[in-house]
Amino acid sequence: MVDLLKELCLIDGISGREDKVREYIISEIKDKCKYETDPLGNVIAFKEGKNRAKKKVMLSAHMDEVGFIVTYICDNGFLKFTNVGGVDSKVTLGKSVKVGENGVNGVIGSKAIHLCHGDEEKNAPSLDKLYIDIGAENREEAERYVQIGDSVHFSSDFVAFGKSKIKAKAIDDRFGCAIMLEMIKSELEFDTYFAFLVQEEVGCRGASAAAFSVKPDYAIVLEATTAADVAFVGDADTVCVQGKGAVVSFMDRSTIYNRDMFRGAFKLAAENSIAIQTKTTVAGGNDAGAIHKSNGGIYTIAISLPCRYIHSATSVADTKDMKACYNLAVLLAENYAQDKIS
Repeated sequence: MVDLLKELCLIDGISGREDKVREYIISEIKDKCKYETDPLGNVIAFKEGKNRAKKKVMLSAHMDEVGFIVTYICDNGFLKFTNVGGVDSKVTLGKSVKVGENGVNGVIGSKAIHLCHGDEEKNAPSLDKLYIDIGAENREEAERYVQIGDSVHFSSDFVAFGKSKIKAKAIDDRFGCAIMLEMIKSELEFDTYFAFLVQEEVGCRGASAAAFSVKPDYAIVLEATTAADVAFVGDADTVCVQGKGAVVSFMDRSTIYNRDMFRGAFKLAAENSIAIQTKTTVAGGNDAGAIHKSNGGIYTIAISLPCRYIHSATSVADTKDMKACYNLAVLLAENYAQDKIS
């Protein structure tokens, strides 16, 4: 699964521009299950299991990543841009990026610190004060390589380090896609639906369409979530801790999760020696927020991978947690297919 994740993370695909990610996923599943692509760009797959399911189960993960989009080309050849999804300007300064379909190399820059005064000197500049330098001498030269509306992606290698850590862009949520690809390639106990979704980072738009189309009884949302287990952060604010397993939430900003499903996940994990934890902060949100409200209500749970420095070029995850998330997802899917919550 780490190899799958590496290939997925190295593909570029911000919200609304998931084409290359979708093409890769289809190439991996086309001979292993039935699938279709909806008008929004979601890939909905159905994999037959050894047994027919009593209840329809759908696993979901989003294909898009955070990034930027070109909004203006300056006379001096620099590019103005805005964010696509939640990106903190503090993680963008000096970062290498790729612009447009041809992956033009660029660097995010700002006014030099010795020219800043007052609040400018103390605070990180907002995105509207930044620019992308692609090495063009003027607008005419820049326009030969990029256009307004072009995607901008972080340029970041996939690196293994420490005992079990990996660093990459787009771990949120290529990790969830990797789990689903791994499951599709395996022999499943029960029939299962898989939804590879678009545009989560800009409002869970693909999730609404997929939930309406599939109409599952149960949904398992596979995600990555903030791990703040780093220096200078108190225990109450760590959210979750890398190395302590899969994260199952009781509540975030878009969903109050079913209590029986929440408790049932912990019970199932304990019975099968799967490392599991919960978020200690009510924060963030994911496609569960759209899915659980669809079609008169859907039983929905989220399984998340603890991810440091999320929504940046250098997100960090732990392969031990990846394994825990995968094992829990498989077991929960089997239980829900039999209409077992706890």
